[in-house]
Amino acid sequence: MNTNANPFMNMDMSKMMNMDVTKMMADFDPAKIVEQFTTMTKMPTVDVDAIVDAQKKNLEALNAANKAAVEGVQALAQRQNEFFQEAIKEATAAVTDLGQSKDIEDVTVKQAELLKVSFEKALVNMKEIADMVAKSNADASQVINARITETLEDVRKQAVKIKKQSK
Repeated sequence: MNTNANPFMNMDMSKMMNMDVTKMMADFDPAKIVEQFTTMTKMPTVDVDAIVDAQKKNLEALNAANKAAVEGVQALAQRQNEFFQEAIKEATAAVTDLGQSKDIEDVTVKQAELLKVSFEKALVNMKEIADMVAKSNADASQVINARITETLEDVRKQAVKIKKQSK
């Protein structure tokens, strides 16, 4: 009893040495081997054009998302500049108004009013900026999400096509 686990060691080498080479060559048919190989390993065809097209669409989506993001940043920077210009004008007017005050009580009242108005305006401006950032992000994300959905549909179609080929 041979307890060796190696399957090559379980061969009877004397049978190999006594093989008839002529019979072996008669059984050797390359066409038959190729036919067996092709039926055994039927590989689906790869649609290279579809892959190239998908990558082109991915780059276009990325460019569109980047464009939306850049436009959002530009709009945000422009709006912040407008806020700054408004703040400078309002500060100038406030200093002029405070300079015309007659007594300390009048200055204190005007400063309190100015502080209240400035705080409320800052809150409105922050909300506007947050809304602009959210819209910019949504615009960029929408392009990417649409492309992902399209890619998943393309993958589904390719899977169906491959399944039909394998039948």
